[in-house]
Amino acid sequence: MFCPFCRHPDSRVIDSRTSDDGLSIRRRRQCPECGRRFSTTETASLNIIKRSGVVEPFSREKIVTGVRKACQGRPVTDSDLAMLAQKVEETIRQTGASQIDANDIGLAILPPLRDLDEVAYLRFASVYQGFSSLEDFEAAITQLRREHESDEHAPTSASPSTTD
Repeated sequence: MFCPFCRHPDSRVIDSRTSDDGLSIRRRRQCPECGRRFSTTETASLNIIKRSGVVEPFSREKIVTGVRKACQGRPVTDSDLAMLAQKVEETIRQTGASQIDANDIGLAILPPLRDLDEVAYLRFASVYQGFSSLEDFEAAITQLRREHESDEHAPTSASPSTTD
């Protein structure tokens, strides 16, 4: 790490702290040559391999932009989209891979989007799962209905309390 002030090729770490989201580390450093202090932020690199073969850095903003199109006209806020993008990034980073296919990101978006808004989920899924007919939409809707039915019949964790 070069000192930004005198360009000395070394520095000493004085303090390290994890960011609030846990995805980066902030380090306070001091140059042994000029004595000045500076901060650095370290993150694990995550690159996306696009369909064309081009590799680019991961961007939460691109997730938000893509999902926003599917959410047009739906009751979904910018805050909801930011949370969804964070969940997707956490899911992808948990794989431990430093490079991931763009299609895998699209597939990772589907579960949290389904929880957020089912209509937006169907719109997005129609692109990423390659719906080519009405039957594909019907199958996806049938699956959502089955999930709703199983959620309704599932026992709740709260049990009625009795008093003596």
